[in-house]
Amino acid sequence: MAKTKLDKNIFSLGLVSFFTDISSEMIYPLLPIFLSSVLGVSTSFIGLVEGIAESTASILKVFSGWISDKFKKRKPIILLGYSLSTIGKPLLFLATNGWHVLAVRFVDRMGKGIRTSPRDALVADSSLPEERGRAFGIQRALDSLGAFVGPLLAFIILPLINNNLRFFFLLAFFPALIAVGIIIFFVKEKRSDFSEAKSFRLSLSALKGDFRTFVLIIGIFTLGNSSDAFLILRARDLGVSVVLIPVLWLVFNLVGSIASVPLGSLSDKIGRKKTTILGFSIYAVVYLGFALAKTSGVVWVAMGLYGVYQGVSEGVLRAYVADLVEDKSSLATAYGVYNTSIGLCMFPASFLMGILWQAFGPTVAFGFGASLAFLAAVGLLLFMKK
Repeated sequence: MAKTKLDKNIFSLGLVSFFTDISSEMIYPLLPIFLSSVLGVSTSFIGLVEGIAESTASILKVFSGWISDKFKKRKPIILLGYSLSTIGKPLLFLATNGWHVLAVRFVDRMGKGIRTSPRDALVADSSLPEERGRAFGIQRALDSLGAFVGPLLAFIILPLINNNLRFFFLLAFFPALIAVGIIIFFVKEKRSDFSEAKSFRLSLSALKGDFRTFVLIIGIFTLGNSSDAFLILRARDLGVSVVLIPVLWLVFNLVGSIASVPLGSLSDKIGRKKTTILGFSIYAVVYLGFALAKTSGVVWVAMGLYGVYQGVSEGVLRAYVADLVEDKSSLATAYGVYNTSIGLCMFPASFLMGILWQAFGPTVAFGFGASLAFLAAVGLLLFMKK
C-alpha cells in the first residue's frame, strides 16, 4: 500500500516536472543563441545572466524550505513557485536587450527557488528510506523526459515558423500552464513527522557531521559546474549548426531520462557515496572532452555522457541529503541549506567561466571545471564516512 501511494504522488510530481521541463527546454537551449546572435551580448554577460539566475534560485531554496517546515505545508509553496516561473516565460517575447533577458530569467529562477526544496521534501515524505533513490529517480526521469520533448518540439516547430525565436518562446508558456494545473488537482499534501521548525539560521555551524562535509564538497564541485549555456556555445564554436542545437540537447536529456531510474536504484544498492563519486568522475571526463575537442563529433559523445552524469547525480544527490539528515522535521530546511550552498557557488562558477573563456579560451575554462569535479570526487572518497 505504501508503495502504491508513493507511486501516485511521485508520478504526479514527476508529471509536473515533465511539463515544466518541456517549457523550459523549449527555451533554454536557444537562449544563448538568442543572447549572442540576436541581442549581441558577450560571453561574460551570458555568464552574468546565468550566474545571477541560478544563484537566485538556489539562495531562495533555503527560505522556502524553512517556511515549508515552519508552516507544515509543501503544496501551496510548490504551487507558488511553479506559477511564478509560468508567468515569466512568455515575457521573453518582448525582450530587446540583454538586461530584459536577465530580468525574465530572474523571475523564472525565483519561481524555481521557491518550489524546489518543498517539492524535494514532498518526494522524500512520500517514499520509504529504502525506496528513496528509486523515488527521486522516477521524478528525475520524468523531468528529463520533458527536457527531451522540449528540444524535439523546437526542432519540429522552428522551421515551420521561420526560426522566429520570439514567437517560439511565447509558445513555451502553454506546457508550463499544464504543470500548474496538475499541482492544483493531482498533487497531494503528505503528512510527515513535522515538529515546530527551529529558528532560522543560515550557517554551517547549524549542520552536523557528514552533512556538513557533504555541503562543503558539493560547494567545491559547484565552483566548476558552470551554466550549461557554455556547453551550447562550445558546440556552436565546434560546428554544430543552430538547427541541430535542439537535437543535441534532446540527446542529452533522453540519455538522462533513461539513466535516472536505474542509476537511482543502483544508489539504493551500492550506496549514495559510490554513485555520487561515479557521477563526479563522469562530469570531469565530459568537461575534459569539451576542453580538448577539435571536432563536433566529440560534442555529441560528450553530451551523451553528460546525460549519464545527470542521471547519476540529480536524484541521487537529493536522496543523499535525506539520508544524511536525521531530524526529518527539518528536511525541507536541509534541502534549502544544501541548495543555497550550491547557489552561493553557482554565481562565481558561471561568471568565472565566462571570464576565463573570454581571457584564455574554452580549453582553460572547461579544464578548470574538470579539475574541480575530480577534486570533489576525491573529497567524497576520502572524507565522507556515510
